Amino acid sequence: MIPGFSSTGSKRPEALFGGLPGVPLHMTRAAGCRVWDADGREYLDTIMALGAVALGYAHPVVVAAAESAVRDGTVGSLAPVEEERLAERLAAALPGAEASRFFKSGAEAVAAAVRIARVHTSREHVLTCGYHGWLDWSQAAEGVPQALRELRREIPFNDVPALKRAVKDSPPLAAIVVEPVVDAAPDTKWLQALKRTAASAGAVLVFDEIKTAFRLKRFAVTPDLIVTGKAIGNGFPIAAVSGPAALMAAATRTWISSTLATEFVSLRAALAVIDVFEKEKVQERLAAAGARLQAGYTKLAAAHRKVVSGVRGVPEMCYLAFEDQAASAAVAARAAHHGLLFKRSAYNFVSLAHSDGDVDAALERLSQALDDVERTC
Repeated sequence: MIPGFSSTGSKRPEALFGGLPGVPLHMTRAAGCRVWDADGREYLDTIMALGAVALGYAHPVVVAAAESAVRDGTVGSLAPVEEERLAERLAAALPGAEASRFFKSGAEAVAAAVRIARVHTSREHVLTCGYHGWLDWSQAAEGVPQALRELRREIPFNDVPALKRAVKDSPPLAAIVVEPVVDAAPDTKWLQALKRTAASAGAVLVFDEIKTAFRLKRFAVTPDLIVTGKAIGNGFPIAAVSGPAALMAAATRTWISSTLATEFVSLRAALAVIDVFEKEKVQERLAAAGARLQAGYTKLAAAHRKVVSGVRGVPEMCYLAFEDQAASAAVAARAAHHGLLFKRSAYNFVSLAHSDGDVDAALERLSQALDDVERTC
């Protein structure tokens, strides 16, 4: 028995389909941009493992790299050569990423970035914008000590005046941690204000790019620390904190460690992922496929105003906003009935495996689902 049905909250039936009946619950395999459920039924997928897969499921180059690492022993008692090699590749790909530390999840990696910032500044308080995982430092959930909750304050996205007020009203800050994309692209003035305000406050600016790194082109502003994950592993559990060597050295003055942070299956897979991104111009192809999907969403939103209130996100990661939760659940359930796994909230993702035909098929199946729901309104 799994308390709450699944260890991944966003894969619970109530999260995906609002708890409605007649929907797929478990899967057995995935390939390209398709998933098969426990009954053997095939689904076209735009959830893409919550954005963890950008090249497509079971990409052959990544699979080959992982298989070679498994044959070579998976893990050992010394630091693997892949750890240093991947740090070098991230340094070449990301601005200011002179040094990196690796983790198994994005939540771990963002928590490590905050720990590094606290060590570097000798401060405790942080401002956040976006979702940064389930760990205590970033949550106000039941079971999180009140003392920890009081060390964090949330700020709204793309709101420069609110940022300035929050910094003024807060104790000295260790870090400002933001997702660069929250339902929309960041305004250049917002990014510049984050950089300027963090510097003047003596705080470390952290970009939580678990969803955006490698998938989107770089932003106009370079943060002090960059957290990457999801796409860099293409489904393998790996995340990283990267930044200037002097700042990252704070990681050696505290205790940040995990036995399996240096298993080399995920490290070797990530090296293969970066190779594919560079050789196949993946960012450009994701942007084109995403533009096609987003344009289709815009047309569907205009045609189904009884149910849909708008389109949010950016091409590579976008979604429909609904009039209410019941409508969104009904559409997701009907989409599954028509053979589409569709995220009813942030975000739906395209991958390298999505052809134009796949995108068009996803839009057609979503259109059928919207028609079904509107007929019952």
